[in-house]
Amino acid sequence: MKSNKTDSFESPDFYQLDDLLTEEHHMIRQSIRDFVKKEISPYIEDWAERNHFPYEIVKKFGEIGAFGPQLPAEYGGGGLDYIAYGLIMQEIERGDSGMRSTASVQGSLVMYPIYKFGSEEQKQKYLPKLGSGEMLGCFGLTEPDHGSNPSGMVSHYKDMGDHYLLNGAKMWISNAPKADIAVVWAKNEEGRIHGLIVERGMEGFSTPETHGKWSLRASCTGELVFDNVKIPKENLLPGKSGLGAPMMCLDSARYGIAWGAIGAAMDCYDSARRYALERHQFGKPIGSFQLIQKKLAEMLTEITKAQLLNWRLGSLMNEGKATTAQISLAKRNAVATALDIAREARQIHGGMGITGEYPMMRHMMNLESVVTYEGTHDIHLLILGHEITGISAVK
Repeated sequence: MKSNKTDSFESPDFYQLDDLLTEEHHMIRQSIRDFVKKEISPYIEDWAERNHFPYEIVKKFGEIGAFGPQLPAEYGGGGLDYIAYGLIMQEIERGDSGMRSTASVQGSLVMYPIYKFGSEEQKQKYLPKLGSGEMLGCFGLTEPDHGSNPSGMVSHYKDMGDHYLLNGAKMWISNAPKADIAVVWAKNEEGRIHGLIVERGMEGFSTPETHGKWSLRASCTGELVFDNVKIPKENLLPGKSGLGAPMMCLDSARYGIAWGAIGAAMDCYDSARRYALERHQFGKPIGSFQLIQKKLAEMLTEITKAQLLNWRLGSLMNEGKATTAQISLAKRNAVATALDIAREARQIHGGMGITGEYPMMRHMMNLESVVTYEGTHDIHLLILGHEITGISAVK
């Protein structure tokens, strides 16, 4: 179902950050923005209302280069820098957080670990198909009893001589119900964490869908269940073991979230600004009232601060200097900012703000997942606290 609504989004750029972007950045952002306006905006409210994941979007994302844009072109990526990657995530999440989750899981949590830790054979086998959208992947780290403490995972595998035998379960896995492969983190017999590529169709491997979500309703979420799954030895990621390997993947994904969440905030702000000029009460536009102007001014201020922060972080990423703590700060700031802006924008729209005619309630519900996944709001505080004091609050 297609809506009759026109997507007239205009991006706020109060501090002229566009001057800091290259011509290529501008072209990439515009192409993704045009894609979102054509392929996502007219349908997203219907998809969200029906809790429908439009699987056809996977191939379309592949065609526009949304999967692994920061990875080398010879491995199915886009060969772009991290600011371009951030802009792509910003534009897609401006359309919907669930859509951005689909793209960033594929690029940062599936393609990235295969590129970074995989064998040449694994890279050649999987990355081009993942980059083109011919294949969809997912990332298995979180377990039913181990979310913020992934090192406590109980998923494990044994060396059976000519193969590994994998047992365990993962949950809250984006893309799982439709994924062709899963990059799964499990412990070996010595308790060391390794990455394994699990393929759909392997006996004992199932991906039950998670139902009843009020958030990310246009994204598919599920579990990964391993019941004596035989994994070929060549499916072990040889390049790195230990918890640091999946954490490196999460750094890449969290960086994308920092940009993406501000895309959602920008969408809410743009809708509120337009509505404040169109909606009349007491004989004049509500945008003429001080309290409405205060809300809009505060939104623009917070968006501008986050845009500057993301741009600087992108520059550090390009130089290979960005730290986990810096990425944590940006992810946490962006999502908290976006949630606040979504709520204020909803109030400016009054009762109309709770309907699918406007995007705020959908963004708000989505962001309630984004504030929790890939490091909760509070865990990112503790990462920063550790960086500040040198003392871990959780060990």
